[in-house]
Amino acid sequence: MVTTIKRSLRDSAAARWTALFIVSFTMMCGYFLSDVMSPLAGMLESQLGWSRADYGTYTSSYGWFNVFLFMLIFGGIILDKLGIRITGFGATVFMVVGTAIKYWAVASTTLSSDVILGLNAQLFWACIGFAIFAVGVEVAGITVSKIIVKWFKGKELATAMGMQVAMARIGTAIALGFSVPIARATGIIDVSRPLLVALIALCIGLIVFIVYNLLDIKLDKSEATANELNEADEEEDFKLSDIGKILNNKGWWYIAILCVLFYSAVFPFLKYATDLMVNKFGVDQNVAGMIPMLLPFGNILLTPLFGGIYDKKGKGATIMIIGSILLILVHGLFSIPGLNSWITAMILVVVLGIAFSLVPSAMWPSVPKIIPEKRLGTAYSLIFWVQNWGLMGVPLLIGWVLEKYCVTGQTIRDGMTVNTYDYKLPMMIFAGFGVLALIFAFLLKAEDKKKGYGLELPNIQR
Repeated sequence: MVTTIKRSLRDSAAARWTALFIVSFTMMCGYFLSDVMSPLAGMLESQLGWSRADYGTYTSSYGWFNVFLFMLIFGGIILDKLGIRITGFGATVFMVVGTAIKYWAVASTTLSSDVILGLNAQLFWACIGFAIFAVGVEVAGITVSKIIVKWFKGKELATAMGMQVAMARIGTAIALGFSVPIARATGIIDVSRPLLVALIALCIGLIVFIVYNLLDIKLDKSEATANELNEADEEEDFKLSDIGKILNNKGWWYIAILCVLFYSAVFPFLKYATDLMVNKFGVDQNVAGMIPMLLPFGNILLTPLFGGIYDKKGKGATIMIIGSILLILVHGLFSIPGLNSWITAMILVVVLGIAFSLVPSAMWPSVPKIIPEKRLGTAYSLIFWVQNWGLMGVPLLIGWVLEKYCVTGQTIRDGMTVNTYDYKLPMMIFAGFGVLALIFAFLLKAEDKKKGYGLELPNIQR
């Protein structure tokens, strides 16, 4: 008698890598919008009259709804209760709606004379749009993380997460390198034009995620066929009490705190990196974004590579320690006044890109080793919620520090008088985050040795 072995769709390499590419494309579009305004800080001052403090307020609005309204945590609970398809579709809709509001606000010529809650109305509505978008992109991020675990658990999990991060960084790289050329495309500067491009891309990303849903339905059917005898016994419904179990896990806290510290020294840095190149290294504003663009391009190549090392060799906690050390080195060197060659800037950005490849490639695949899969959506959402405190507060802090302590004079750009800035103090702040991240990376390694989570072990199960 011949026994037929039922296989899950996830056992097909072509199917799981196709699923990964589809959801990664949507996230790539999201990250393009996240950073599309970063190279335009100088233009926002000269064209819209936004100060660095205003720009810091705008950048910090990314966390308004996620942090204060707990939207990100609710998103994680919804993900664990209602599943990937409903949550992912809703998240992509939020991204599109938020981007549309943001584009309308920046493109409007009638809002600038009004004031809402103490903010220029144009700035206020741009912030609201960015905050709505942030709910979508962050919930989409945790959804995609759970999608990858669903398809790649016991297989090339860290490599897959590295590939997803790499595609997201393509979006960041395009934003950093091409936002200024897009704004200048017709010879007339229009800072809203890159937002229109982002809006169109996100509409495409929404359509692409709908296509993924069809593939996810096929996966669930194949899983039901392959596991129909024991699936009900293995899976339990998520309960709200599971949140307490996550929060009582010391290893989870170490990852969450490491995440907020590390990302607070990278993403807010990227928001100001183009302006740093102009003010410290004397790079022309029109091409200054090309140097920060090297960081995400480095991620594109290295994050999947380091993820592959984690999959095959292990050493996840050690990888995070090395990345934190490089972070301290780069920001420490950025703060030294005499190092002002653009070649030095390029080298430091490349090294920062290596650090930014090391830590995420090991950090995100480590969460499923600490938290059961049924709680993963909420676990990731809580980590992202903690992270959003940094993504909200640090840009606001840096903008305030620049405006308060770092103005060195004035110059003329695009026919307008704008301030010049000394970035030594902000870079020292970023280096301080790196020091704290290193401490928690060591604490995580010690906790892994104590509890036996397997962070130093390979992900691929033989």
